[in-house]
Amino acid sequence: MIVSAAAHLFVEDGYGATTIDAVAEAAGVSRKTVFTAVGGKVDLLKTAMDWAVAGDDEPTALADRAPLKALLGLDDPVGLLIDWASVMVAVDVRVASLYLALEVAADGDDAAGALLEQSRRQRLAGARMVVKRLAALNALTDAVTRADAVDVAWLATDPVLFDRFVRIRGWSVAKFENWLTRLLIEQLLRR
Repeated sequence: MIVSAAAHLFVEDGYGATTIDAVAEAAGVSRKTVFTAVGGKVDLLKTAMDWAVAGDDEPTALADRAPLKALLGLDDPVGLLIDWASVMVAVDVRVASLYLALEVAADGDDAAGALLEQSRRQRLAGARMVVKRLAALNALTDAVTRADAVDVAWLATDPVLFDRFVRIRGWSVAKFENWLTRLLIEQLLRR
């Protein structure tokens, strides 16, 4: 309840305007309970991001979850990218607005900046895993280097793209997922 209240306030009011007192009031707990249960503002933001990425409050990282392990075990590179796009869009649905709040917070708060960099590194690690699997399947296009393929996959899965297309331009989630899937296939796989 505390983390959900904080996530809502970060998205609605922004990181800077969200206070621990506001989180406590929204969650119906004391200020001390917020600090004891989760910590300060950056701890709240980190926990909210972690839960949004994973889709729950389980301590298992996304990379260690069954859907990601299953898709990395696929022998069909097209199927792998279809499934990966689906997983990433599901993450985007949950995290895009919160990610934007984090980006704004990172401009004025060093701890939020470090959290943003950590998030980017985690997404880069995910892109590397997918590209590594595509390379093992001998499916990567010769049109880009492996490093560039990782960069393309990393950028394509940035929650900001989801936000721009879905929230700002009005695309449906399904339309975005289809576009992302086609983009990944066209940019990363051999013809």
